[in-house]
Amino acid sequence: MTKHHIEVAYDAAMQVGECPLWQPDEAALYWVDIEGFSVHRLHPASGAHRAWRMDSEPSALARNAGGGLVVALRSGFAHLDTGSGAVTPIAPAPYETATTRFNDGRVDPAGRFWVGTIYEPRDKQAAQMYCLERGEVRLVWSGGMTVSNGLGFSPDQRTLYHADTTSHRIDRYAFDAASGSVSAPAEFKRFSTDKANNYGGRPDGAAVDSEGNYWCAMFEGGRLLRIAPDGAVLSEIALPLRCPTMLAFGGEDLRTLYVTSASYKRPAEELAAYPLSGRLLSLRVEVAGRAEPAYIA
Repeated sequence: MTKHHIEVAYDAAMQVGECPLWQPDEAALYWVDIEGFSVHRLHPASGAHRAWRMDSEPSALARNAGGGLVVALRSGFAHLDTGSGAVTPIAPAPYETATTRFNDGRVDPAGRFWVGTIYEPRDKQAAQMYCLERGEVRLVWSGGMTVSNGLGFSPDQRTLYHADTTSHRIDRYAFDAASGSVSAPAEFKRFSTDKANNYGGRPDGAAVDSEGNYWCAMFEGGRLLRIAPDGAVLSEIALPLRCPTMLAFGGEDLRTLYVTSASYKRPAEELAAYPLSGRLLSLRVEVAGRAEPAYIA
């Protein structure tokens, strides 16, 4: 397991920190606290922090080409003006909000915002994948997953990666950037579901680096994995907390890795053993990430 110098980038516990997003124009990192109903911004160079309260749970963020952010909320898509703090609806939720909310999301190379859902009863594979394109929401696929996570696009724009956290499985899809179409899924990586033996966590949020490797946060596994396009695990990074949720490449050279984490509903003994649970972490890595595309309205 590879050792890195890991720092606390922001020392306040999030309930469910998620979706870190580097904004290069501001040299700032944004992320959400889902159960905290809030969007956060950190300017690492100065330490300046700001937060915005949302009316429903935010789960995913996208840079907006016209300024500000697009936020995927339980209630639907909205635009956050990060100057004034104004929140303007874009499109309502396309699902039953009593049982479903948006979860992980990412913008594709053509400026579409892909966001999957979590089916909260978790008694069947009823989650869905949606795409916000020029203000319109379309259903891409339905079912076959319970907690949509781990979205990522390969540098050559030909592959979409996606994880179903509940199934402990990551799939890959042939992707056409021009049309936004995807193929049927093919299994990319599967992890043990046996919590009594050889359990290393389950795949949560992810990012793809400039060499095309898929980095995955292993929830309950206390580690990050760097996985090659052929599915081989290239490296593993141990973290000082048990439940990392997602990661993002940032900094001027895109070689600072930011990692969000969760503390919500975790056992008291776990929180005592891992007092950094819920914090935003950072570490330096050898391979740079890629700048995230902006959503185009």
